[in-house]
Amino acid sequence: MLFILLYRNEGYTVQTVWLHKTTYKWMGLIAGIIILLLSVAASVLFGVHSTGWREVLEAFTSYNGSTEHIIVREVRVPRALIAAFVGGSLGICGVLLQSLTKNPLADSGIFGLNAGASLFVVASFVLFGVSSLASFTWIAFLGAGVSCLFVFILGSAGRQGLTPLKITLAGAAITAFCSSMTNGMLIISGRAMEEVLFWMSGSVEGRSLDILLSLLPYMLAAWLVALLISSSINTLMLGDDVAKSLGQRTLLLKLTMGVLIVVLAGSSVAVAGPIGFLGLVIPHIARTVVGKDIRWLIPYSAVMGGILLLLADIAARFIAMPREIPIGVMTAIIGVPFFIHAARKGLLRK
Repeated sequence: MLFILLYRNEGYTVQTVWLHKTTYKWMGLIAGIIILLLSVAASVLFGVHSTGWREVLEAFTSYNGSTEHIIVREVRVPRALIAAFVGGSLGICGVLLQSLTKNPLADSGIFGLNAGASLFVVASFVLFGVSSLASFTWIAFLGAGVSCLFVFILGSAGRQGLTPLKITLAGAAITAFCSSMTNGMLIISGRAMEEVLFWMSGSVEGRSLDILLSLLPYMLAAWLVALLISSSINTLMLGDDVAKSLGQRTLLLKLTMGVLIVVLAGSSVAVAGPIGFLGLVIPHIARTVVGKDIRWLIPYSAVMGGILLLLADIAARFIAMPREIPIGVMTAIIGVPFFIHAARKGLLRK
């Protein structure tokens, strides 16, 4: 702190500059939260059946069972909340994955989470006849956890132990295996293809609020732990040797990050199905706003992830009216051009 108090540049102390930057970051975060709330409101108001503020308020104050009230309470509000929390979880998951693997192209697919969840859902339907979304929720969560466990086992093998390259290769191997098994089951069972294909494309349509509420405590706990260890992750980004020299238990921190990734991505996949690109895109957008400080990247990515998924869900309702496009398709439409642009501009770096 001494150099902060003594160093001066053109009349401004470093501490003053730091306070200004921190103030701007807080202002940006508050503005993002306001935009997120407005996006939630837009998700409730706009759709194939337009509703006004009066109908929304009456749906909760003087519910009469009308079509508008049912749409608001049973359809619009649940999907808006699901999109917000799933988007936020995937945004944080992307930050943790890219930090853990030191791979700027990492998202939830790199650990085989999406592929593992899809494999377990398809297998449960083909082998055991499970067909309810509530059952898919916990089966998908289990599949994501099992696939991530195998990634860690494969990535830890050998003398060097757990390294970013080995994690990436292990994730690619598990993803290829699970995807091939899933495709094989879908080809064998045509009925399974019809039943689960919409779930596999990723969607918040038709999801019950009870599904979100059953997993929300795990999501929020993971958000909190991610914020608590954000300073330690900043230290880890300096390199394992530096982190160890500062007394950090790097293996324990990496395992904690891995558990958080499983919880965030697994619960998101369980609620909304596999949604790609969001965990890849959001951390890079947040990084351009607040820099590389994980303490700010996590809350910014949570807010931006929720906003992006809500806007993608709203757009999905109007592109092919009166039918809706799965939200996973919309995130791919948004994510692929960004990925190409970022790759050409050299933005995909830590």
